[in-house]
Amino acid sequence: MPQSGDQDVRTGLATHLVALWRFGLVLSGNGQFAEELVQATCLRALERSHQFIPGTRLDRWLFAIERSIWLNEVRANKVRNPVELEQAENVLSFDGARQFETNILAAQVLRQVQALPAALRETVFLVYAEGLSYAEAADMLAVPIGTVMSRLASARLRLAHLNKDTPEGGAGEAS
Repeated sequence: MPQSGDQDVRTGLATHLVALWRFGLVLSGNGQFAEELVQATCLRALERSHQFIPGTRLDRWLFAIERSIWLNEVRANKVRNPVELEQAENVLSFDGARQFETNILAAQVLRQVQALPAALRETVFLVYAEGLSYAEAADMLAVPIGTVMSRLASARLRLAHLNKDTPEGGAGEAS
C-alpha cells in the first residue's frame, strides 16, 4: 500500500497548490514567503509521500505539513516583524472596473484578517476559507474543539464592524 500513497501524493499535489499558497499567505503575510512555504511543503510531501494514508484527505495532510514548516521557521528565526511583511491586499488583486467596490471591501477584509493574531488568523482560514469542520481544524491545530469555536467567535467580533458600514450590513441601525 505505500506505493498507493506515493501515487496519491504525486498525482494530487498540483490540485492543492493554490490553497497551499493561500494558507502560506495567511501564515506569513508575505507573498514571496508563501511561495517558499509551498515549495518546501511540496518537497517534504514528496519526500514523505509513503507516510500519506490513502483514502484520507490529501489537502489536510498538506496543510499540516505547511503549518509545521512555518512553525519550525518561526521557532528557528524568532523573527517575525510585521513591518517587513508584504500586505496581503497588495498580493491579492482584482482586475476590472466593475469590481471596484468588491476590491475595496476585499482589501479591508484582508487587512483586518491579517491584523488578527496568528492563532485567530489560522483558524479563520482553515474553517472559513478551506472549509474544514471545527473538529478537523481542532485536530490540525492540536487544540480542543472549544478553542476553535472560541477563536472563531473572537475573530467574528473583531471583524463585525466591517459589515456595519455597508448598506446590507445595516448602516445606521441600532445594534
